[in-house]
Amino acid sequence: MEPFENIIRSTEELYELYRQPSELVKAKESSVIDQGCRAFIGQSTFLLIGTSNTNGELDVSPRGGPAGFVKVIDDKRLIVPDLNGNNRLDSIQNIVEQGNISLLFLIPGLGETLRANGKAYITQDESLLKLFSDELRTPKTAIGVLIETAFIHCAKSFRRGNMWTPEKWPDPEEIPSPGEILVDHSDLNGSITGAEVDQLLEEGYKIDLAEDLPE
Repeated sequence: MEPFENIIRSTEELYELYRQPSELVKAKESSVIDQGCRAFIGQSTFLLIGTSNTNGELDVSPRGGPAGFVKVIDDKRLIVPDLNGNNRLDSIQNIVEQGNISLLFLIPGLGETLRANGKAYITQDESLLKLFSDELRTPKTAIGVLIETAFIHCAKSFRRGNMWTPEKWPDPEEIPSPGEILVDHSDLNGSITGAEVDQLLEEGYKIDLAEDLPE
């Protein structure tokens, strides 16, 4: 039994409901990191990385850093430092196993995003890792990406979600804290409180972020 009704199973069925994309939309992909993409990446402080393993299991992971923390090497290649995390290594393991990657770059305050797809590799190349040493501690590894397509994505979703409109953000008192969510995830109710986990998280953030900085 299907989990949903009226499931669409073909592209033809889709385009009976949706209009065809405009010629501009279809032609906007670039196969290189052109000057506009380079400038966008140079100002981006946050991106999402999508990967999958050989079983088709998917992962989306956030990455952040000072503007320019992702380095463009040439018109086909860029590198993303692997900074301190939780050591699950979901993205890195997927890249080692399978290698396809999708990136979504954000600039704070800007609704448009930059999407890029390609092949990814985990590199220990010292000459590349040292590119990060001015503002960050030299990472153990970096994600090298060979770009296949890149294109700007419109701002409608960010405007609909009021992402950069603080007066429309939800009341912090109504949002479950990360600690509360983790307690539920881990079935720890009764052994530790959400507030205690929040405090542990904050202490861990301070340590890990300090370790990202140059020695």
